[in-house]
Amino acid sequence: MAQKGVQLDRETFSCSICLDLLKDPVTTPCGHSYCSNCIKDHWDEEEKKEIYSCPECRKSFTPRPEMLKSTMLAALVEQLKKTGLQAAPADLCYAGAEDVACDVCTGRKLRAVKSCLQCVASYCEQHLQPHYESAPLKKHKLVEPSKKLQENICSRHDEVMKMFCRTDQQCICYLCSVDEHKGHDTVSAAAERTERQRELEGSRQNIQQRIQDREEDVKVLQQEVEAINGSADKAAEHSEKIFTQLIRLMEKRRSDVKQQVRSQQETEVSRVKELQEKLEQEITELKRKDAELMKLSHTEDHNQFLHNYPSLSALSESTHSSSINIRPLKYFEDVTAAVSEVRDKLQDVLRDTWTNISLTVTQVDVLLSNPQPENKTRADFLRYSSDITLDPNTAHKHLLLSEGNRKATLMYQPQSYSHHPDRFTDWSQVLSRESLTGRCYWEVERRGGVGRVDVAVAYKNISRAGGGNECRFGHNDKSWSLRCDTNSYEFLYNKVQTPVSGPVSSRVGVYLDHRAGILSFYSVSDTITLLHRVQTTFTEPLYAGLWLYYVGDSAEFSRLK
Repeated sequence: MAQKGVQLDRETFSCSICLDLLKDPVTTPCGHSYCSNCIKDHWDEEEKKEIYSCPECRKSFTPRPEMLKSTMLAALVEQLKKTGLQAAPADLCYAGAEDVACDVCTGRKLRAVKSCLQCVASYCEQHLQPHYESAPLKKHKLVEPSKKLQENICSRHDEVMKMFCRTDQQCICYLCSVDEHKGHDTVSAAAERTERQRELEGSRQNIQQRIQDREEDVKVLQQEVEAINGSADKAAEHSEKIFTQLIRLMEKRRSDVKQQVRSQQETEVSRVKELQEKLEQEITELKRKDAELMKLSHTEDHNQFLHNYPSLSALSESTHSSSINIRPLKYFEDVTAAVSEVRDKLQDVLRDTWTNISLTVTQVDVLLSNPQPENKTRADFLRYSSDITLDPNTAHKHLLLSEGNRKATLMYQPQSYSHHPDRFTDWSQVLSRESLTGRCYWEVERRGGVGRVDVAVAYKNISRAGGGNECRFGHNDKSWSLRCDTNSYEFLYNKVQTPVSGPVSSRVGVYLDHRAGILSFYSVSDTITLLHRVQTTFTEPLYAGLWLYYVGDSAEFSRLK
């Protein structure tokens, strides 16, 4: 009994927040005591709410109360410490703010270890014992402690909801099944749980399989990343080596040209200076001879003059000016011109080849190595639907555009279009305003007499002026066309005509995967049927086109969004 009294003292003088003996005890206005630091930290967390509650009784205070030290309680705690009382025993686990408390405990509640679905109550270890010992209670369903037990009680009849209404998809009690849910498809909650459990297991299996599949996909993609990085590193490394070789070759050629120029410069300058020295020597000799002759001319002795004249009058052989062949003043300008010509040719080569290199780089599309799921239904294609309108600046003068430039009609009278270089002059054709790249899908509806209409795509640089094949859809290498006649189809590319079989419909669908180089034409009615598919390489953005043949006929790009 004495030990029990000590246990009571431990509970009485312990802080319900830290579960240890009170330190600097303070008391709230509602009468509960806590460690000074514990209640301070607790209320600091509630600062944003501006409402401060007691952790034990949940009573709220506004504003924050000023806590005063409990002098008597502090003295009692100190006295208890001297008697050997240190903390609450380990076997007593009191319920904290986040725990489920025992519904049977009085005073300070212990932490619940189980909740009973039949009793709709939670129990600590001690108060749970009857559920292990009493035969009727052993049949009760025990679960992990839950704060949501009251959700199992019917708010209308205050009964445990043990049934499930499949009609209204909600849990109900027995009284509900004979009242507002009378005549509904009802089963026990346990039976519905069993059914849903099977569905859950099926869903989990499906999820686990998808996880496994996605993990395999991730591994494949990781391998692709490694392959891309490896291939890109090799390409960059090899390209660097090739360009380095080109640079070295250019450096060598530059050095060779410089060396040859300097060598030739030295040779020619040497030759010129050699001749220059000869001329300067000759000038010196002539000046000396002129001075002697001048002196002789002033000699008054006739005999002396005649004696010296023969030896002084003789001149050495002269360097004739005609032997100095001076070329036009170009010198090494021809070398500069020759090097400039090489530069221009190299620039042309680099410009032309760079287009191919750049296109080759941008065409790298690793995901194409894993084939995309094939579109099988019209709904599949509609994911890529494109909003296409016609460009009035390209329309032949006899084509009337209407319906927001979606519809083209061939008229007998010419339209009042202004002159434009993009206009088709001889063939009744028109191109879209929008350029097409990536994945696109559109549909063309033939109307009127439903005669011949060409549904086409073309590059922007297709010729417009004149009546030659370079301007006609399907008759050159810049356009692809499906010719839709009254009872047949025909595909045209670069003047090659290919008969196409398939159900004739007034509506034609066109699917383009620009990067993959796929162009497909479909007959669209209640179903969608492939008419013709092209696999090629598109080097530029494409534009949708129409070609009408008979006055009164029209074709319209359908609104798909």
